[in-house]
Amino acid sequence: MKEFSFQTVKNLIFGVNSLTKLNDLASEYGIKKFLIVTDKGLIENELVDNVEKVLIEGGLDYCIFSEVVADPPEEIVLRAVDTAKKESVDGIIGFGGGSSMDVAKLVSFLSISEQNLENIYGVDKAKGERLPLIQIPTTAGTGSEVTPIAIVTTGINEKKGVVSKILYADVALLDPILTLNLPPKITAMTGIDAMVHAIESYTSKYKKNKISDAFAKEALNLLGTNIEKAVFTGSDVEARSNMLLGATIAGISFANSPVAAVHALAYPIGGHFHVPHGLSNSLVLPHVMRFNLPLASKYYAELARVTFPNIDFKGSNEEIAEKYIEELEGLIKKLNLPTKLREVGVGESDLEMMAEDAMKQERLLVNNPRELKKEDAYSIYKAAF
Repeated sequence: MKEFSFQTVKNLIFGVNSLTKLNDLASEYGIKKFLIVTDKGLIENELVDNVEKVLIEGGLDYCIFSEVVADPPEEIVLRAVDTAKKESVDGIIGFGGGSSMDVAKLVSFLSISEQNLENIYGVDKAKGERLPLIQIPTTAGTGSEVTPIAIVTTGINEKKGVVSKILYADVALLDPILTLNLPPKITAMTGIDAMVHAIESYTSKYKKNKISDAFAKEALNLLGTNIEKAVFTGSDVEARSNMLLGATIAGISFANSPVAAVHALAYPIGGHFHVPHGLSNSLVLPHVMRFNLPLASKYYAELARVTFPNIDFKGSNEEIAEKYIEELEGLIKKLNLPTKLREVGVGESDLEMMAEDAMKQERLLVNNPRELKKEDAYSIYKAAF
C-alpha cells in the first residue's frame, strides 16, 4: 500500500433542522458579524431568510453579498472581498451551491491576506490565515463544503482553481430541509455531478487511497439508490437526506483523490456555453468512461455493484464495466437531462476549440487513469456531439 495523507473539514454537522446550531457555532468561533455569501436566486426564493432568522434570534449581526453567479468571475470574488473588508466582518457563511461556497472560501482568505487572487491560482499557493468559515450547501452535488478547492472564471472563458488546505471550512453544516425545494432538473444535474466526483475519485491515477475509495463507494450507494426518488418525489426528506450526505461524502473523497478527465472536458462546455457544471459533466461522463475502459474496467466493475445494487451484474470486469456505463446512460435519460452536446448549443465546429481548451486543465488530466491527448479529447467530444 502506498503512503498517503487524508484531510477534511474540522467539523461536519448533519441533520434535519441543524441550521439552528448556527448561533452556537458563532459563539464557539468568536464570530460577532457574518458575511453571508450567496446568490440572488436564494434571496428571491426566501431561502436565505432561514439563515437570517436564526442569526437574528441569536442577536448576531450580519450582512449579505448576493451577487454570486454560476462560474463566478474574478470580478465577483474581488467585489465580495471588498464587502467583507468594508463591513469589518469576522466570519463568513457560504450559503448555496458550489459557486457561492467557492467564493466564500476565497473571501475568508483574501479579506485578511496580503496575497492577491492572481498569485494563488494553482496548488498550495495560498498560505496563512483566514476568517472562520461555515459552509451551508443548498444543493446535493458539488461537495464544495468539504473541499479545499475554489474555481474561478478568468478572462472570458477559462477556469482556474485555487487549491490549498487553508480553504477547508471550519464547519460544513448539512441541513436536508434546505434542499427540499430544489427543482427536479437542478436535483438531477447536481446529483449526477456528485456521482461523477465519486467515480473519478475511485479511478484517480494519483493519490488514490483506501479511505477515499471507501468514501467513494458509500457515496455512490447513497446517490445511486436515491437520485430518482429525489428528482421525482422532491419532498421525500429521507431521499433528500441521503443525496445531501452522499454528495458531501463524494466531496470528501475527491478532495483527497482528485477528479480527472470528465471535469477537464466539462470545463470548456461550461466556460464557453454557460452550461451548468453538473450537466457539463453528465454530457461527457459515459464517453470518458469508455475511453478509460482499457485501464479502469476493474474499478468500474467494482463501482457498478454499489451504485446499482438491484442489478445482477455478471461477466468479466470488462463486460460489467460496459454494462455500468450503459446503466449510467440510462439513468441520465430517465432524469430527463440532455445527452448530446448539440442539445446545449455546441456546434460541431466548436469541438476543436474545446479540445484545445480541455488540454489546459493539466492539474486534472494527470489524474486520469489513461493518458489523454488532444485528439482523444476531440474524439470524446465528437462521440458526445
